[in-house]
This record gives sequence, structure tokens and C-alpha cells, in this order.
Amino acid sequence: MSSDQGPLRPGNPKPWNDPRVRSLVFQIIAMAAVAWVGYTLFQNTITNMESRGIKTGFGFLNETAGFGIIMSLIEYNETMTYSRTFLVGLTNTLLVSGLGILFATIVGFIVGIARLSTNWLVAKLALAYIEIFRNVPLLLQIFFWYFAVLGNLPGPRQATEVAGVAFLSNRGIIIPKPVFESGAGWMGMTLVIALIVSTTLVIWARRRQAATGRIFPAFPVSLALILGLPTLVYFLTGQPIGWDIPTFGTFRFTGGITAIPELGALLVALTIYTATFIAEIVRSGITSVSSGQTEAALALGLPPRRVLRLVVVPQALRVIIPPLTSQYLNLTKNSSLAVAIGYPDLVNVFMGTSLNQTGQAVEIVAMTMAVYLTISLSISLLMNIYNRAVALEER
Repeated sequence: MSSDQGPLRPGNPKPWNDPRVRSLVFQIIAMAAVAWVGYTLFQNTITNMESRGIKTGFGFLNETAGFGIIMSLIEYNETMTYSRTFLVGLTNTLLVSGLGILFATIVGFIVGIARLSTNWLVAKLALAYIEIFRNVPLLLQIFFWYFAVLGNLPGPRQATEVAGVAFLSNRGIIIPKPVFESGAGWMGMTLVIALIVSTTLVIWARRRQAATGRIFPAFPVSLALILGLPTLVYFLTGQPIGWDIPTFGTFRFTGGITAIPELGALLVALTIYTATFIAEIVRSGITSVSSGQTEAALALGLPPRRVLRLVVVPQALRVIIPPLTSQYLNLTKNSSLAVAIGYPDLVNVFMGTSLNQTGQAVEIVAMTMAVYLTISLSISLLMNIYNRAVALEER
């Protein structure tokens, strides 16, 4: 028997029986629920703030901050606005994060390779370093370097002198400050040109070696270009860069550049702690490369150093880079622990002092979260681009 509507065709199910339609409907409902919850929370927050007489908006950024900051990479004083304090905190955060990533990568790669050394003492020392510093909380390490090490350095009057131009005390390390005069821009342009030429030369040398087997000394030539050309321009332009040497006055040092102990303690702790995880990532990446690759390279007569640099590490990078990205992100976020020792990063300066003075909690917290989100996404993007660049192409 057949119904008046005709038989149902398996190829044309009812919309409520189509998995794709149901999936789309459920996604729309979920997004609508999330949007409704977010809107409700926003409205409740605005209502509660207005009932307490708390003003909203970002107009406070144009108000005078009225407080000092012990370290600033850009010009700042108490008469400047809260927007300037935001920039000061941001640059200080980028400084310690960037230096931490650089130093942690160097230390991590060295320790990770040392873990695989055939020298028993070197391998055990690397293992001890990893096990000790990886299992001590980062905050305790920051306190250790700040209070126990840097805090016990001599005062400014008894500062340790280094070659008569740098001084180390419990106020930090003070080094000469470069003073740029007319003509220094030519040196900068020359350095940029030398870097571009050197990079092009290295790429050409690698392609030439892959095609013909002939080796071109790209590294010494590039080093000579990077160091030699700016030096030549330096003398040709009349030595346009001078140095402001620090000197000790009645109570403190004047001149030069001061790296405060808070920066040193935070940077050392972040570097040592993160390097332990990077070392294990490097070790696992190297061990993932087949031993046959090493044996084949050694059979060709390559020395162990070149085998590691040209054969093992390039293949290990495929395994190393993804977890390495996570460690870079962790280091950047862990830099917010600077508030514990008073380093003027974004959390300390902007989300701490500025928030306490203005009461603009929602705006300041939102801006701080947006900054860390942007930094993290930028690091992920750059590392993903590099990961694709070193990935092996299937043919």
C-alpha cells in the first residue's frame, strides 16, 4: 500500500533527520546561548558599577598618572598619562619575555645536547640541572635570585667595578650608554644592508652545496660583512657614536644605563626554569631521529659536530618546534610573576598601580588580557610559520 504523500526517499531525509542540519541548528543555539550569557553579564556589570558610582569607559587613559616607575624603556615621568604607563608596562613585559625566550632557547639547547653526551660527567650534570630546577616552583626561584643572590650584593659605594666602565651593586648593573650623533643613521643602514646580504649569501651557499656538493664559507664571510661594513662606516663618518660612562656621585650613580635587580632576578629565573623543559624537548627530538642517519653521516666522513648541525638537528626540529612553542607561551605568561618582586611589567604597573588609583577594573583587566592574548597569538603565528618552513616536503 502507498500513502497519499508517496513513499519516503532514502536520499532525501526530513530536515530534522539530516545530521548536517541538526549540527548547524545546535551550533546556532549554542552560540546564541553564549551570546546571551555574555550580554547578561555585561549588562549586570554595567548596572552594578553605575549603582556604586563607578564610571566606565577608557577616558581615564588621558588622565595624569602621578606616580613614578623605576624602569622605563621609553620616556616617562609622573606628569604623563595612564596610557603612557600602559606603554611602559607593555615594553617592559616585551623586554623580559623576548630576552627570556632567547636565553632559555640557548641554554635549553646546550643542556639538551649535553644530556646525550657520551661524557658521563657532562650528561649527569645536565640531568641534575634539569631535575633540580624543573621541580622547584618558579616563584621560589624568583625569590631566591632576588633576595638571596642579588639582594646580598654590595651597596653603590662598594660596587664591583668592571673594566672601569660598568658597576655591579644591589641597585643593579650599570653599563655605558651609547650616545648617537649625526651620521649614526648611516651605520644603521649599513648594518641592515649587511644583514640582508649575509642572509642572501647563506641561502645561496646552501642551495649551491645541495646542487653541487661544494662548500662556500658563508658564515665567516657573513660575519665579516656584519662586523666589518658598519665598522668601516663608523670611521668614515667621523665616529658618530659615543659613550656615556657611569660615574658615582654623592649618593648614587649618574649616567649610563641601569638594569635594575628586579629585571635580573626575573630574567635569570625565567631562563633557568624554562630551559629545563626546553632541554627535555630537545633531547626527545634528537632521540627521535633514526640512529641510521647519524651512522650514515659519520660513514661519509663528517665530524660529529657537523653531523649534529647538518643532519640530526634539522630533522629533530619537526618534533621540537610544536612543544617549544608551548614553552615560549608559558614563559611569556609566567613573566607576570614579576609583580611579586616589583618589576614594572604590565601586570604590576597597569593592572596594579593604575587600577588601584582609577578603579577602572573592567577596562584595565580587559586591556591586559587582550595584550597577553595578542602576544601569545603572535608567538604561535611566527612559530607555525617557522614550523612550516622547516617541515620536510613529501615528493
